Amino acid sequence: MTGTLVLAGTPIGEIADAPPRLATELAAADVIAAEDTRRLRRLTQALEVQPSGRIVSYFEGNEAARTPELAEALAGGSRVLLVTDAGMPSVSDPGYRLVAAAVERGIKVTAVPGPSAVLTALAVSGLPVDRFCFEGFLPRKGGERRTRLREVADERRTLVYFEAPHRLDDTLAAMAEIFGADRRAAVCRELTKTYEEVKRGRLEELVPWAAEGVRGEITIVVEGAPDTAQDLGAEELVRRVRVREEAGERRKEAIAAVAADAGLPKREVFDAVVAAKNAEKGPAKGPAKGA
Repeated sequence: MTGTLVLAGTPIGEIADAPPRLATELAAADVIAAEDTRRLRRLTQALEVQPSGRIVSYFEGNEAARTPELAEALAGGSRVLLVTDAGMPSVSDPGYRLVAAAVERGIKVTAVPGPSAVLTALAVSGLPVDRFCFEGFLPRKGGERRTRLREVADERRTLVYFEAPHRLDDTLAAMAEIFGADRRAAVCRELTKTYEEVKRGRLEELVPWAAEGVRGEITIVVEGAPDTAQDLGAEELVRRVRVREEAGERRKEAIAAVAADAGLPKREVFDAVVAAKNAEKGPAKGPAKGA
């Protein structure tokens, strides 16, 4: 008989949030694959659990190499428990490769549901959560980050991101430029921990706050793009055209795409772009006196 792969959710802050079944699985697993074995030790001590199985490290640096070994253990009948530093394995954490390998071999995969920074941030954000998409971490380089943001500039679902505190102000500034300064967002810091904080506001309001310095683990929730033509003013139409142009589209195609998305005549979007261009040039100068 083949074994079972168990993905275990672990607390994102408060240890009391650990699901009761986690302790049972930690004690019974034949193999525990941990993103950080030192954190695992602290977790088992806090839960007063003594693992009986073999403990191995399983992190980004060795995930590809260690997956075949764990897959063999599963094929041989072992119960393998996968735990990451916080939250659910595979969600911006190691796990996908092992799950894929287990599925390919017909091995059972199950989970111990637990805390999730993504769902917790959505729940407390005050933004619509009926439809959302998780975008994980953005690229570290500014140009790549802006490209990724442009890809979802017109996404109508609420967006969720993870971000490092030292890049937060740059990321929020890029979001304000590409998504629009008035787009609402919530920055969730240190969720469930002692210094938990949720800062809500428009993107342009959050940038100076973040520039003062923010610490801790960060989850950003951003409302989706407006979903009706009535919500789109001339300024928003022009911004969307510019985002597409920066991504490499010709202006004609960008105008057509924005008009189609907004349900508006192309002429209306074209006129908004022309008006904005003329406004940037400033008022036309009249003839000199005495001419």
